[in-house]
Amino acid sequence: MKKQPGMFGVRVEGWPTDGTADWFWPAAEKAGLPIMFLINGRSAQVVRIAQRHPQLTLIVDHVGVTADIVKAGKLADAIDQTLLLAKYPNISVKLSAAPNYSTESYPFRDFLPHIRRLFDAYGLQRCYWGTDITNGFDRATYRQRITHFTEELPFLSEEDKDWIMGRAIVARLDWS
Repeated sequence: MKKQPGMFGVRVEGWPTDGTADWFWPAAEKAGLPIMFLINGRSAQVVRIAQRHPQLTLIVDHVGVTADIVKAGKLADAIDQTLLLAKYPNISVKLSAAPNYSTESYPFRDFLPHIRRLFDAYGLQRCYWGTDITNGFDRATYRQRITHFTEELPFLSEEDKDWIMGRAIVARLDWS
């Protein structure tokens, strides 16, 4: 899989729960292929995968939140599910959801506590910035999505910002 030119990882939108995709996880682990995914209420399945495949790199997309979760009023529950996964060292998280799912405009202050909890749980080497701009051109500019992390999160040190804004994902995906 990973030997294919341009193949750096896989994004999984959903997967069968009936066991038909069980071959995929060990194959991805053996190939060193990182998997990015949305939880969508599957935290128990993610735990089983993380435990069975400790060398498999698993990255939760957009703090584990989707538009449907937010519309259903279950944002806090989704964040809690993502927090439960932090104890597994092979799981990390993209902190990229605030502009699209905040009820406030820039600098998305209502999302600050969620980002802080996730950062505290996962640590600076397992948290990554991301734009998620394709899902919300109207919510924030690209620059605002950057300055949200570099200027608006008071709990982040300069070293933390260095890790979150690129160093951590480069290290996790072995892109050096």
